[in-house]
Amino acid sequence: MNTRLLERLAKGCIVSCQALPEEPLFGAHHMAAMAAAAEQGGAAGIRANTAVDIKAIKQRCSLPVIGLYKKVYPGSDVYITPTFEEAKEIAEAGADFIALDATNRERPDGVPLSGLLNRIRAELPGVMIVADVSTYEEGVCAMELGVELVSTTMSGYTPYSPQLDGPDIELVRRLAELKRVPVLAEGRIWTIEDCLACMNAGAHAVVIGTAITRPQEITKRFVAAIGTAVPSFKEMVEE
Repeated sequence: MNTRLLERLAKGCIVSCQALPEEPLFGAHHMAAMAAAAEQGGAAGIRANTAVDIKAIKQRCSLPVIGLYKKVYPGSDVYITPTFEEAKEIAEAGADFIALDATNRERPDGVPLSGLLNRIRAELPGVMIVADVSTYEEGVCAMELGVELVSTTMSGYTPYSPQLDGPDIELVRRLAELKRVPVLAEGRIWTIEDCLACMNAGAHAVVIGTAITRPQEITKRFVAAIGTAVPSFKEMVEE
């Protein structure tokens, strides 16, 4: 385990630099620029999707990178680094950590989480694992399997986990209280208050994505708030 990298993340803000193909900022050069901007702002690390983005980010940014590979397989709900093939690609791209779905759902190749972790350790030495979980039980299971970090990424994204508007602070607290491995808080962290609440609950670091790196979604929130709170021109005229 590379404790130096874990120390670099401690009490820090990890910025998730990801964009979907249909979004204006899609492309490795955009994500590398976003990562560089996050580094200038004091980020402790970057979370990035796909080998091509990770390579571009590592060339422009000196921060530790949590790499993942979102890939959809027919018949499976697991899409965050679902198989060893995706893990291998992002490790070879230079990721310092591999983030993968550690929920109880069946992986597309039928390999259990323990089997995937064993193969990663055997064939991709030196890369640490971030287990993306949705419940306390999944977090405990991942810890027992020896992962280096547990993240609350999937809370709210499995049908059996709490469907919250904000971060799952209770999950962060329960996992952190075990004091077994560092816990990352991720998911629906929109405000500084959300961030501090996660830290106060015992998070090793927080991962923030949409609230920083997806301007179209940030814009939507402002527009929706104005639409709800401010009368339209027509309403003002009719008054």
